[in-house]
Amino acid sequence: MVGTSAVIESVSSAVIGKEVAADSQFDLTAVAEPVPAVVKSEDVDGAVNDGEEQKREIVLGRNIHTTCLAVTEPDADDESTGDKEAYMASVLARYRKTLTDRTKYHLGYPYNLDFDYGALTQLQHFSINNLGDPFIESNYGVHSRQFEVGVLDWFARLWEIEKNEYWGYITNCGTEGNLHGILVGREVFPEGILYASKESHYSVFKAARMYRMECVKVDTLLTGEIDCADFKVKLLANKDKPAILNVNIGTTVKGAVDDLDLVIKTLEECGFSHDRFYIHCDGALFGLMMPFVKRAPQVTFKKPIGSVSVSGHKFVGCPMPCGVQLTRLEHINALSRNVEYLASRDATIMGSRNGHAPLFLWCTLNRKGYKGFQKEVQKCLRNAHYLKDRLIGAGISAMLNELSSTVVFERPKDEEFVRKWQLACERNMSHVVVMPSVTVEKLDDFLDELVKARSIWYKDENVKPPCLAADIGSQNCCCPQHRGRNS
Repeated sequence: MVGTSAVIESVSSAVIGKEVAADSQFDLTAVAEPVPAVVKSEDVDGAVNDGEEQKREIVLGRNIHTTCLAVTEPDADDESTGDKEAYMASVLARYRKTLTDRTKYHLGYPYNLDFDYGALTQLQHFSINNLGDPFIESNYGVHSRQFEVGVLDWFARLWEIEKNEYWGYITNCGTEGNLHGILVGREVFPEGILYASKESHYSVFKAARMYRMECVKVDTLLTGEIDCADFKVKLLANKDKPAILNVNIGTTVKGAVDDLDLVIKTLEECGFSHDRFYIHCDGALFGLMMPFVKRAPQVTFKKPIGSVSVSGHKFVGCPMPCGVQLTRLEHINALSRNVEYLASRDATIMGSRNGHAPLFLWCTLNRKGYKGFQKEVQKCLRNAHYLKDRLIGAGISAMLNELSSTVVFERPKDEEFVRKWQLACERNMSHVVVMPSVTVEKLDDFLDELVKARSIWYKDENVKPPCLAADIGSQNCCCPQHRGRNS
């Protein structure tokens, strides 16, 4: 079977320079727009606000289409002339160029874009579905369970749990891992209260809404990790109910790692025995990095935790979102149900599951192994420190947690700059997540452009950069008020 990209290239090259009937329908900007346009906010009467600082607004109950490639019905003679195929090939070829261009400016989200899975193109025309339990083969024979279980065993060794003591599966993303881990906790303790720090991923609070669980938000320290003093106060106020706790192995914005040992100690000091609490560890990004950081505290099932989840498309690097979720086998019985239709057991969130994802993960784990990941973790941490030091050197507020490759810094003033570099922002903060695909050269390009842009944004002495003391600490803030103190 010829690869899809080869077909696109050959067909599109055949039509480039020629006028085809469908070209009049083709909107190049809808496919190859360098930076998505900022959607201007509208007031109640529909008038557009053309203020100097435009920020995108999310309006509930209304869809805002910035770009759209319409699906059109084929003409009667399309099959014989091939115009429709040529049109689609040209659209996809130009879209591929857009993806290539946008990948050059990808810094704010934790995805490793450095991968090559050319060997797996031979499997793309198979519908591989891992429905049901990974450890029980169903009637559907086109699956990749043997690869899935191999990947799960690898993570079981990493997190120190025996093969006959764990259960898990490859999820569609990190959110699904959180949804599953918290659901297991709820099934083990139906009356339990969910505790999560206020800087936990939004999927944790989504789980609380979906499962109608009582949820208590816990304060965080300036670093972003859970404040165990506040956790203790809130635990003692609910001593009569079991505790279900989400522990962050790298928070979304600051990359903070909750102190798992201190969390367990706090539970024990509040009178919660191990049979009265369930801990889910959300390790979406750093859960796979921390095991390879020297002197870092370890996430292990030798401690009284209930489950761990990581994303597969982040540090590992996969072309589609995926993840890994592991829990104790003793817990899964509270959740699973036999399904005769599948000739298997249902204990996952989704029914059908992507059977291609295990193949990508299996290939990467075999190719890199523990030593390969260790080398990439060291590279990420080294480059993250380089970025933080250069930001501070340029007089830009910045913070880097000890066990993280997420560099937090002041939010750029220009929304177009934010969108170009695909930065994630919250309040006055923005961040860059340094992944294996983020090189020093890329960081230098970003820094040079940021410094140049700031000289324009703040050329007027009356316009000041934001103060980040309340977000990242006064010692990391370089605003005019704190610059003199920290010099």
